[in-house]
Amino acid sequence: MRKLDNYVMRTVGGATLLVMVVVLSLDLIFAFIAELDDAKAEYQTLQALLYVLMTVPRRIYDYLPLGAFMGCLVGLGAMASSSELTVIRAAGVSIRRIVWSAMKPTLVVVIIGLMIGEYVAPPLERTAQSQKAVAQGASHNIASSGGIWHREGDTFIHLNAVEPNGVLHGVSLFEFSDRRAMEKATFAARAIYQGDHWLLQNVRTTHFGDVATEREARRQVRWDTGLSPQVLSVLIVKPENLSVTGLFTYASYLDEQELNAANYWLAFWKKVLMPVGTAVMVLVAISFIFGPLRSVTMGFRVFAGLIVGLLFKYMQDLLGPMSLVFGFNPVIAVLVPIAISAVVGALLMRRAG
Repeated sequence: MRKLDNYVMRTVGGATLLVMVVVLSLDLIFAFIAELDDAKAEYQTLQALLYVLMTVPRRIYDYLPLGAFMGCLVGLGAMASSSELTVIRAAGVSIRRIVWSAMKPTLVVVIIGLMIGEYVAPPLERTAQSQKAVAQGASHNIASSGGIWHREGDTFIHLNAVEPNGVLHGVSLFEFSDRRAMEKATFAARAIYQGDHWLLQNVRTTHFGDVATEREARRQVRWDTGLSPQVLSVLIVKPENLSVTGLFTYASYLDEQELNAANYWLAFWKKVLMPVGTAVMVLVAISFIFGPLRSVTMGFRVFAGLIVGLLFKYMQDLLGPMSLVFGFNPVIAVLVPIAISAVVGALLMRRAG
């Protein structure tokens, strides 16, 4: 019996690895081509290649659920096509035992995904984003189209690039009065964290008065703000690319500032429930093999798997923004597609049994 378990595990695990290699290879090629369109200043072909390579862990994390789902569909599908599953069941092995054997590689995938998503991908993503922005001239651009925006009280802050070591590039501060009129605009080429405050360097400030506008330039200016390097390291990357702890920290910070944190809570719940979603998708794949896709060709199985995977993704992508617009709890937007998939998988497995 253990040999059968190992055989199913090797088949599903090998198919998952193959799917990941194919999908990642295509994604990296297209990503590199897209990065070449952003080439400017010191950001050229070599820097674009380095940027893409540094984002590989994040891409692996993104595609792991799809890889587990498609790997299970392809691996068990190949066994069904060669009648190996029929022989295994005729030998007295229950469907439940086969399901558990196919789920074991998924557990490995989930653990790998959690480690990559929490400890590997976020720091590399932050470094890649900051290096790209600096190479594209972040210290010289005033409020460039990239970077990040943040509001603290009546001050709107734009940062072109954030380095993980506590250095900011291209800092723009726009201060408004209670009447929503701009009082002061400040741009600093760099800012260095000093433990409890920031030191702005090469500062240019414009004061907007009722009668005249005054400009001044200073070498250094102290900047007191609640933004620490830890908080800013979260801001530099998209919410879905942050670690679970980083999302929780920044979402809590936004709640304390009475700012909208729904987008970060949505990304937080997606990451927390990712293992459950992956397991449910694998259950759906297994139910397809023992149910409606038992005797079809491999090409049709792959096509059906892609359709189901895309439907699951689009359902989450649709419900996520709806939770932000209509104000219901983001965890509902994440749980609904998982619950629907679990019900479908359970019904198909019950019918197959």
